[in-house]
Amino acid sequence: MLKGKTIFITGASRGIGEAIAIAAGKEGANVVIAAKTADPHPKLKGTIFSVQKSVENAGGKCLACSVDIRFEDQIEAAVQKAVETFGGIDILINNASAISLTGTLETNSKKFDLMMGVNTRGTYLTTQKCLPYLLKSKSPHVINLSPPLNMDKKWFANHPAYTMAKYGMSMCVLGMAEEFKGKVAFNALWPKTAIYTAAMEMLGGTDVSKQCRTVDILSDSVMWILKQPITITGNFFIDEYCVKQAGVTDLEKYSIVKGAKLMNDFFLEDDVDYSILPTPKL
Repeated sequence: MLKGKTIFITGASRGIGEAIAIAAGKEGANVVIAAKTADPHPKLKGTIFSVQKSVENAGGKCLACSVDIRFEDQIEAAVQKAVETFGGIDILINNASAISLTGTLETNSKKFDLMMGVNTRGTYLTTQKCLPYLLKSKSPHVINLSPPLNMDKKWFANHPAYTMAKYGMSMCVLGMAEEFKGKVAFNALWPKTAIYTAAMEMLGGTDVSKQCRTVDILSDSVMWILKQPITITGNFFIDEYCVKQAGVTDLEKYSIVKGAKLMNDFFLEDDVDYSILPTPKL
């Protein structure tokens, strides 16, 4: 399915992005890792080069690019290097994200600018720079790791800056799916439950893992979305729906602790069965 195709992934030095990169490598894709961590972090595992090795070991080709997507020139340089190396770009995964679950008085300008710069502006600019090459692809896809646009005020009350920044990514899907209908597929993907990553451990501590699923449910979901024709666009997919469509019948295999009660992710409602809805009603 992905053999010979080039997939550009932001924020892929660890966690969800890394899992997507390795899954694409197993399919024989050319994977471009566009992330900040070139040197080992004292607290967080993974660099662009360690992921590059994992992708190559999985069977794919990989280009590691040190990129901070807050800076337009760095995005442009990575896109050009990807095109020079692999001849084009077929798929973009906007995965990079910054989070601070703080209220208005606790969110200083540095935190605000980081979230808006990475989540909204970074996603917009990375998409803009990739689009000239995506438009030349036979089956171009863009997937943003962002939630349905749930406008219930409870999702704004405690962390308005984060919600605004994350919804900016989702608004890119909403607008660009319509703008490029029939030319490029734009879809969002969001987990039904918490996913155990370094960011989740930072927010909830090591004990939070028992309430989480693995990153594999999202990489499996991405693989399913990428099998769809570009007419499938403008959707806010939830991971449970995607993997069930892919034929998974037992979601328990994704749980860190089998049988444990899972924590719902942000922006989703407790009383909705997202496994049967391709796009939650806005």
